[in-house]
Amino acid sequence: MEAVEMATISPKRPLSEDDEANTDENKRQKLSEEPLKGRENSDPIMVEAALEPSGKPEVKGMKNKTTRTEESTERSEEEELEGSDEEGDPESFADMMKHGLTELDVGITKFVSSHKGFSGILKERYSDFVVHEIGKDGRVVHLDDFSVPVDDEDPPEENFAALSAEEKRQLEDLQLFKNKEGSVAIEVIEDTKEKRTVIHQAVKSLFPGLETKTEDRDGKKYIVAYHAAGKKALANPRKHSWPKSRGSYCHFVLYKENKDTMDAINVLSKFLRVKPNIFSYMGTKDKRAITVQEIAVLRITAQRLAHLNKCLMNFKLGNFSYKNHPLKLGELQGNHFTVVLRNITGTEDQVQQAMLSLREIGFINYYGMQRFGTTAVPTYQIGRAILQNNWNEVMDLILKPRPGAEKGYLVKCRVEWAKTKDPAAALKKLPVKRCVEGQLLRGLSKYGLKNIVSAFGIIPRNNRLMYIHSYQSYVWNNMVSKRIEEYGLRAVPGDLVLKGGTAVYIEEADVDSYTIHDVVMPLPGYDVIYPKHKTESETAMKKSEED
Repeated sequence: MEAVEMATISPKRPLSEDDEANTDENKRQKLSEEPLKGRENSDPIMVEAALEPSGKPEVKGMKNKTTRTEESTERSEEEELEGSDEEGDPESFADMMKHGLTELDVGITKFVSSHKGFSGILKERYSDFVVHEIGKDGRVVHLDDFSVPVDDEDPPEENFAALSAEEKRQLEDLQLFKNKEGSVAIEVIEDTKEKRTVIHQAVKSLFPGLETKTEDRDGKKYIVAYHAAGKKALANPRKHSWPKSRGSYCHFVLYKENKDTMDAINVLSKFLRVKPNIFSYMGTKDKRAITVQEIAVLRITAQRLAHLNKCLMNFKLGNFSYKNHPLKLGELQGNHFTVVLRNITGTEDQVQQAMLSLREIGFINYYGMQRFGTTAVPTYQIGRAILQNNWNEVMDLILKPRPGAEKGYLVKCRVEWAKTKDPAAALKKLPVKRCVEGQLLRGLSKYGLKNIVSAFGIIPRNNRLMYIHSYQSYVWNNMVSKRIEEYGLRAVPGDLVLKGGTAVYIEEADVDSYTIHDVVMPLPGYDVIYPKHKTESETAMKKSEED
């Protein structure tokens, strides 16, 4: 958990008197994403929308009353790469989202707009929502280079075509211990030393953990692949084959469509035959969107990664480089959003007023709805249960049936779990085992229902941290709403501001030297400095006492 994270407050206009009264409007889903400014040092409570040279405003992570949006009923333009199972699931995405959370559920109660605003449809197509990560150096991440760094240690490109599809399938089964045989024999049709060398290199580079040897059988040459070090070698790159002069981590830019970051990592790990926990990233990105972000992976060559561009739909990898460090959650400075709103309802004046207000004044930059999940069970509830060491509740919240935007196979899995409490039986209902539910069920099958902590530990660390971060975000939203309600859009004594990266209090004598734009808000955590005025300390302490 982060020790201290701060967030600047920069609202510029008074709250609307209608915000609390208009409950139906408050329950409509509004645009929400990660903030323009990052989570590493500061979380802006409010940021401003930039006006692009075209004259069209580009919305960046807003949470305001300028526009009200709904999810479209249109289905994805492409089926997902794996696990599609919509049979018996008549609800559209928009229908399922109706079961999800509202802003009020996640601590968002105050807005800055005083105008009526307008309604529209957000993400009618996933291509209507485009996200580019902003690195900690302030540069927007783009995928614009598919070249592979030159490295004499890499096998030549033709090695990847040396094996047939059937041979690759057999070798994958061998690597994953799915077949009864202890080896796979590949006949060398063109018996030359060069051809044998290519096959040897192809097997070793594509299937880490396997070794090869040449054998004569009935006057024919065969390359025999086998396990050199048993199951411990499964999916682990061979350390002795990684050049010491090369950075241990391959950094690359991932372009993806209609898949969230963690699901994308699971797909990449499946095709690379490695464990998901060797990947790292700075932030999770939306599923129903086109997103571009930086990823790092331990000891996987750029060549192997580039080869996936020929295998995967709706994914592209590029901008490869080798570095000595992984990526960490929160290291990004923010995200750059391009948003399309369709089916706008409202007069021309209402639309112009709203967009002008967004450009000139901005919005309170709460943690958005995607931070808390798409179903009726918010992720912050799981995070709270983890902090309370209530592991039975953690298990129940992750696995129990819930209304919301979920695929048919997950629904069947949850029903089976509710009926039998048998992790093995519920796991059989999942064609995709690398989702959080599948990983937890696999852990419960291995360690038993009385050792939930060990079972939960099978879930990759970034996924586990997501629940804690979600609860932090929930408390932060509540604190911000209470702060705005109590003191409005002005700096007051006891607020915090940053000086040289350090949080200091605003004293009574200096209050006129600051505006709401200077005020920062801490994320709750270990060794955190809280504002001195009663709103923040009471909110934080109340949440702590609840836990």
